[in-house]
Amino acid sequence: MWTELKAPSLAEMEATAYEIFKGLPTEFRKLCEGVIVRVDDFPTDEVLDEMECESEFDLLGLFQGVGLPQQSFGDVARLPNMVWLYRRPILDYWAEHDESLGHIVRHVLIHEIGHHFGLSDDDMAAIEARAD
Repeated sequence: MWTELKAPSLAEMEATAYEIFKGLPTEFRKLCEGVIVRVDDFPTDEVLDEMECESEFDLLGLFQGVGLPQQSFGDVARLPNMVWLYRRPILDYWAEHDESLGHIVRHVLIHEIGHHFGLSDDDMAAIEARAD
């Protein structure tokens, strides 16, 4: 059977991310109203420069947008908040660690959304535990 194993495509990983997202606690998902989840193979060169990454494999995910603490009702229209998952760095991390791919994707989703919304590491750990 090992000859049939393959890394998920971009579309398969994005579908997996949405399934994992639907399994997160309701109150956490409510924080994410309107957030778009996207999967790409690697971050753009601009993102790598901005995040001061040494390699295109350094970044597993990224939140782009305006988090809840920074939003106000007087804001002008802006682009939607997005969470990017970077497939190739995630797969590389998966190959080097003893964790399931789903666990890694869930962890990246929670942390990219959570940090930007001002959640502490303890808050995010509790969300992960409840999602198990």
